[in-house]
Amino acid sequence: MLFTLSRIGASNRVVAYTVHEPPVPKQSPQDQAEALVFVRDGFNWFAFFLAPIWMLVNRLWVALIAYLVIAAGLFGTLAAIGIAPEWVGLASIALNLLVALEADSIQRWTLELRGWQMIGSVSGANMRECERRFFEGWVRRQPVAGVE
Repeated sequence: MLFTLSRIGASNRVVAYTVHEPPVPKQSPQDQAEALVFVRDGFNWFAFFLAPIWMLVNRLWVALIAYLVIAAGLFGTLAAIGIAPEWVGLASIALNLLVALEADSIQRWTLELRGWQMIGSVSGANMRECERRFFEGWVRRQPVAGVE
């Protein structure tokens, strides 16, 4: 009974991240570690409610332009054929749902367009644990200065 009560509020949730390295790696391991980007896998609530703003905040310019073109085409077509406004609202929700479901893929695709490379993936209970797990293995693979 006490074990069950102690688990109330505890989460068995696991988050996963992919780790990306810039096109030109930094010279020192510390600078290189600072430049790495962790992209979280999963549904993005910010992207669902405010997709264009989420894209602006994350500097996803190509994705933003594509989103605006698709939204304008979709809403323009629905208005031209005389669809009820309720359906236009549902189409907007569906478009934002698609963006929220694919937010991590959109971020990875944009990084790839900029020349970044995925160097690994990691999972854990939260971001801090994922970073710790990744860097524990990453530090071991870095060359030691002065050793050939």
